[in-house]
Amino acid sequence: MGAARATSRRKAADQQKGPAAVSPETREDPGAILRRIRIERGWTLADMSGRCGLPVSTLSKVENAKMSPSYDKLVRISAALEVDIAALLSSAERAADDGPGLVFPVGGRRSITPAGEGRCVETDQYAHLYPASDMLNKKLVPIIAELKARTIEEFGELLSHEGEEFAYVLEGSVLLYSNVYAPVLLHKGDSIYFDSRMGHAYLAAEPGRCVVMSICSAAQASPASAQDRANMSI
Repeated sequence: MGAARATSRRKAADQQKGPAAVSPETREDPGAILRRIRIERGWTLADMSGRCGLPVSTLSKVENAKMSPSYDKLVRISAALEVDIAALLSSAERAADDGPGLVFPVGGRRSITPAGEGRCVETDQYAHLYPASDMLNKKLVPIIAELKARTIEEFGELLSHEGEEFAYVLEGSVLLYSNVYAPVLLHKGDSIYFDSRMGHAYLAAEPGRCVVMSICSAAQASPASAQDRANMSI
């Protein structure tokens, strides 16, 4: 009985920890990593802006933790820096060591993310959790997104990035907007696979928590060009 009560108390303590169980490495600000790599390469914010297409003001806000970068911005930044997107979500030391020529043993890699842990990035539209953020040079980027916006006006400009995307609704109902198709309503257990060069937005379609698991292709990731987006518009 005593052992059972002790086990019960440990479980309760673990449940109370919640997101606080995230390790210091996974909590590191992507902006601090961006700033470190940029300075090491001798680039100004204007240089970085010219390489990734994001305004200097946006990059400055990201570096100073006044703005959390959405996934499409992380793609732009990682492509400009020529580092894996996971490098911006890992420790500064790992980001500095990362490089396009890094080689790993075939079939020997894995990454486990316990419940309640992972790299969290909050934006106005989403609360993003990035599992496996410690693994660099992945071909897929898994994201667990809790949706904040409930109207397209609240969401703002549609997001787009190179590659393809699979989404599976874990909780609630989701309205997926794009600049090619009419909005589609997805319920818990529904899924969709689409070309993420389309402008797109996930909206919460009902009260309460709405959560989506999104898996994006990461190979040769780069921001969708303006011409690509124009070609895919209605």
